[in-house]
Amino acid sequence: MNWVSIGAIFSGLSVMLGAMGAHSLKNILTEKKLSAFQTATEYMGYHGLALILVGIICFQLSENGAKALKKVGILFTVGILLFSGSIYILAFDGPRFFGPITPIGGLCFMAGWFIFAGVIYKHFKNNPS
Repeated sequence: MNWVSIGAIFSGLSVMLGAMGAHSLKNILTEKKLSAFQTATEYMGYHGLALILVGIICFQLSENGAKALKKVGILFTVGILLFSGSIYILAFDGPRFFGPITPIGGLCFMAGWFIFAGVIYKHFKNNPS
């Protein structure tokens, strides 16, 4: 499976979960937990789209650039699982030990974006058009 497929799956899940949150969870979750659920859903959607972008750009770059973007794809995927996943678990009163996992997912997102920026910068520096 490539990053485009993985991104499309996460993006589709974010739409599904967003609809569920908007229509089915209002009477189940507190306002604070529903807000956290929505944040997790938004970040899943954003990073799902980012994975699609990573996959498309991989086709445009050299083998070394595509290899570096693989790290970005991994970081975004792990970020979604840790950040959004832990928030979903906590929203439904899951074990509190998932709380410290959320920021690790956020750090994965940040690292992924900075590596992404570096790869793109390096590509355009080495291939001026």
